[in-house]
Amino acid sequence: MEEPRAFLTGLFRAAIDAASPSKRLAPFLPAPPKGRTIVVGAGKAAASMAAAVEAAWGGPLEGLVVTRYGHGAPTRRVEVVEAAHPVPDAAGERAALRILQRVQNLKPDDLVLCLISGGGSALLAAPAPGLTLDDKRAINRALLKCGADIAEMNCVRKHLSAIKGGRLALAAAPARVVGLVISDVPGDDLAIIASGPTVADPSTSAEALAILERYHIDAPARALAHLESAASETPKPGDPRFAAVSNVLIATPQMSLQAAAAAARAQRVTPLLLGDAIQGEAREVGKVFAGIARSAARHGEPARPPCVLLSGGETTVNVRGKGRGGRNAEFLLGLALALNGAPGVYALAGDTDGVDGSEDNAGAYVAPDTLARAAALGLNAKERLADNDAYSLFEVLGDLVVTGPTLTNVNDFRAILIERSEGE
Repeated sequence: MEEPRAFLTGLFRAAIDAASPSKRLAPFLPAPPKGRTIVVGAGKAAASMAAAVEAAWGGPLEGLVVTRYGHGAPTRRVEVVEAAHPVPDAAGERAALRILQRVQNLKPDDLVLCLISGGGSALLAAPAPGLTLDDKRAINRALLKCGADIAEMNCVRKHLSAIKGGRLALAAAPARVVGLVISDVPGDDLAIIASGPTVADPSTSAEALAILERYHIDAPARALAHLESAASETPKPGDPRFAAVSNVLIATPQMSLQAAAAAARAQRVTPLLLGDAIQGEAREVGKVFAGIARSAARHGEPARPPCVLLSGGETTVNVRGKGRGGRNAEFLLGLALALNGAPGVYALAGDTDGVDGSEDNAGAYVAPDTLARAAALGLNAKERLADNDAYSLFEVLGDLVVTGPTLTNVNDFRAILIERSEGE
């Protein structure tokens, strides 16, 4: 086995590589239609997905996709627009409106390829009639800070949108619509990924209002009035207008975890997959996983060292402090504090899109001496965690994991290596 940091970094790279659109997309492309082919899409992988379509497509095509700033990829026939994430901006609003225009006035012989990946919900920033971008931005910021999970956030977003919650697919009727989707959500629910622009939506406006109330979000009056009106309701499963719409998952968190597991086995380390849909407060999940790691080190259960605990999903952070740090850094600092220097236990966690929250790192790395090195530099790990400032601690230690934009997104990746049993 390689030294721990190189080993864990290799697993992370294997997970990202397994979700690359250049490797995953082509087998899922439909046959070219008799009519036009229009490519639209949104998400952190949208540009690389468009490039993969262009590389594999035999006929003419045109279109427009929107991705996060810095996540573009070279294309020749599909226009790539960059916009803000996770809080939408005017560029995202303009792109969403242009996408809606692109799919207007199509015919039954036309094909719309919708390239959807995580991040698309913020990037498709077309407010419902009567609402403004500032209305959506205010609600988005509040949802990001309160600890709401992705299903709750996207429920609200769908009911405030002119394009999400299946509305993009309906705008393209009567053309055939094929959604090619990279999942970044626990459970791979197509209706939640990027707020399901091509998927009939089972959630309701009443549920969206309840979420705002649950988290005590002071939404603009216009938004509340909209959610209380029939106009906010999304098209539901069983709606005959979705008859010409199909959606397929081309990459998922589980696929990436399996690729990482194969890479671990190749180095004679036993992988244990703890799940691809882990949710909860990041620091609390860190405590739980520390307990599992300690059990493996002490008792050889649920796996004997050398072993690696692998998981995916999306944790949340309830922002109370003023520091810097995404959910993966916060998970790791919670993990490190709970491990308290346990020998032989190392960890790496990162977002597979290369961006942990809104920072410039994908995640970070933890070793048995993390807390001791931090203390030697005058850094109080408990205080940093209380201030949501995990990024700053790992930055000073030189333990940030920086990949740059990976041009894919299957959400969080966590790997905890138990190198040896306690006492060895």
